[in-house]
Amino acid sequence: MKKNKLKVGLVQQSVDSNDKQINWQKSAEQVAKLAEQGCELVMLQELHSTLYFCQQEDTNNFDLAEPIPGPATAFFADVAAKHDIVLITSLFEKRGSGLYHNTAVVFDKQQGMVGKYRKMHIPDDPGFYEKFYFTPGDMGFTPIQTSVGKLGVLVCWDQWYPEAARLMAMAGAEMLFYPTAIGWDKNDSKEEQSRQFNAWQTIQRSHAVANSLPVIVANRTGFEPSPVAGDPGIQFWGQSFIAGPQGEILAQASVDEEQVLSVELDLARTESIKRIWPYFRDRRIDEYQELTKRWRD
Repeated sequence: MKKNKLKVGLVQQSVDSNDKQINWQKSAEQVAKLAEQGCELVMLQELHSTLYFCQQEDTNNFDLAEPIPGPATAFFADVAAKHDIVLITSLFEKRGSGLYHNTAVVFDKQQGMVGKYRKMHIPDDPGFYEKFYFTPGDMGFTPIQTSVGKLGVLVCWDQWYPEAARLMAMAGAEMLFYPTAIGWDKNDSKEEQSRQFNAWQTIQRSHAVANSLPVIVANRTGFEPSPVAGDPGIQFWGQSFIAGPQGEILAQASVDEEQVLSVELDLARTESIKRIWPYFRDRRIDEYQELTKRWRD
């Protein structure tokens, strides 16, 4: 019989170097804390193994990537098995020579790796030169089946696209997950920084509302200086959060502290909300054909 309650957790941490072993161990210690709190599912932030290397275009950074399976998947499979949890991680995947992805990998208790998702929407902005490094995903928007439910795992820039969340929900995702690395340009005004954060949280809360699903978001925190002289670096804004199926904030981390968050989700309430707010019943799919166009001329 399916459980109606599920305790989920996330890790918000800073990264100080490209020493993967140190960063993995740091993450593992935080995962252990959440497991001790009773979490059955835990998520880490985007590209948690290293510094956020996309602040510049440098071919040497491709050395940070690794295959799947590889050392990172072996390490985190052991962490998931040790604590008997489902664990969502984020890796710089070397798929082949000259072919790389930003990939989320899911481990399920003693089963090891049970699925992965390759980031579909790839940004290219000052300080976020991800198109230089990552090929867009080619696995579609397919939830990953685990022992605790069907997980709609997306990655960072995907969080701005309602289509991605909708397609995951239409495929039966019971929760949406966004490992994230987003922050402020220090040259922006406080007012602009506030607008950016509010837009980021609002769009993700809207995915919860529009699909009647809990949304779990793990962001980085801390300042990472740019390796490019004169660039301001990125102040990652933290504020990881967990929202319920009506977009209500159930827990939120601070801006600049490393933290873990945990919440017990009521999955029966998710089903109840879907019955009260029947968005999927009332969708006019007969009139949406033009959504597949780039623009309506």
